[in-house]
Amino acid sequence: MKTFVIAGCGRLAGIVSEAVIKGLLPEYELVGVYSRTVAKAERIAGRMAEAGKSCAVCTTADELLALKPDILVETASPAALREFAVLALKNGTSIVTLSIGALADDAFYREVCETAKENGTRIYIASGATGGFDVLRTAALMGKATARFYNEKGPVYEEALQKEQKVVFTGNAVEAIRLFPTKVNVTVAASRASVGPEAMQVTIQSTPGFKGDTQRVEIRNDQVHAVVDVYSATAEIAGWSVVNTLLNIVSPVVF
Repeated sequence: MKTFVIAGCGRLAGIVSEAVIKGLLPEYELVGVYSRTVAKAERIAGRMAEAGKSCAVCTTADELLALKPDILVETASPAALREFAVLALKNGTSIVTLSIGALADDAFYREVCETAKENGTRIYIASGATGGFDVLRTAALMGKATARFYNEKGPVYEEALQKEQKVVFTGNAVEAIRLFPTKVNVTVAASRASVGPEAMQVTIQSTPGFKGDTQRVEIRNDQVHAVVDVYSATAEIAGWSVVNTLLNIVSPVVF
């Protein structure tokens, strides 16, 4: 049985905790939750208690990591990943993260990679609202690859001020996550799986009335042209991608 904790107790964390309650993660025990808003952590712990499962409500990172979990699931923000990552890895705790935007910073990326190696831990990048990391990585390894990412969403700025469809950003993944620190984590995830954040070209289109998100990543080399196109009506797919990642960690067959 592996133990895990959750940092960030919003809607996506709720999906993961409900998966535990429903028996979809039979090889895991959720032992602690942390949120800057304590009431959110208490809500998840309360649901676990109703199901006859004990789960501690933690008010600091140190308190959460003192539980010595095998895995920290991060569903909060890139800022939270920066706060927790090195501490967790040194604690002997691997990380499953959705806030890959923090890893656009090459210096921080190198730091967490080295810390993980030194402590026998790992950083697992959940696919979030996109996917195809296997084919992206494979095509990039073949050499001479170029990649681009297209994202369409509802109005990025105040809806009342936008009356027509327009491109609100073009640049690379580093620039995109700097401008939209919580909205385009998937661009950094796809870039780390392929050509890197500075080489991943990103276009963000804002469309009035558009619900949900379209994430399209395209990679080319001399032999391969691959397109991964995902539309999601809500953010729930990101929470379920964490559940899938947790299953892969303990599964004899990995998808």
